[in-house]
Order: sequence, then C-alpha cells, then structure tokens
Amino acid sequence: MKTPAGKECRFFFGDYYRGRNREECRLIGNQPRPHHWTPDLCASCPVPGIVLANSCEHMRLEATVKRKFLGLKRVVEVSAFCEKTNRAVAEPYIGCGECHPLPDVFIDKP
Repeated sequence: MKTPAGKECRFFFGDYYRGRNREECRLIGNQPRPHHWTPDLCASCPVPGIVLANSCEHMRLEATVKRKFLGLKRVVEVSAFCEKTNRAVAEPYIGCGECHPLPDVFIDKP
C-alpha cells in the first residue's frame, strides 16, 4: 500500500472505507509516546528502500522510532535478523550474505 509519502510499503496500512481515515505502520506497532508512529515518519523511513533492494524471505525487520538532534527530530531506525543463519544482519540493504551469495564478479580478490 502507498504511504503518505508516496512510497510503496508492505507494512503500512490505511483504512479509508466509507469515510474512515485510520493509518498505521504494522512494523512499528502501537508504541507509547514519544516512540509512536505518525504519518510524517514515512517520508524518511528506510524500510521501503530495504524491501525493494532485498526481498529475502528469511530476513525479519524490526523498526523503532528514535529521537535525534536534541530530541527535536524523530527518525525510524531499522535492524534486521536472518532466520536462516540465526544472526543479526549488519547491512539490511544487502543481507547476511549466506542466503544469496554475491557472484565472483563483485568480490575483491587480493
């Protein structure tokens, strides 16, 4: 579904049936303030880019809302976990490296 920022995200849900205007992020969920989700977070959220770059079925994403710059700016921080290798993923855009290994062309050999 398209987010308020215009990006396609599978975790965003909007219910507009018969005049309803209910929106939520199912990845962040219902967190207490100040870590709650608001539609303005979709503009800078990295999750749609991660899902577009890496569609591994074993990677699970977790997102939290953090305060930056003296508590004035709120941003979404994403962490990833690979269920196949049971370890944290350092770079979610690329993946763990075990599920989908890179071709030899992209590996630097000394």
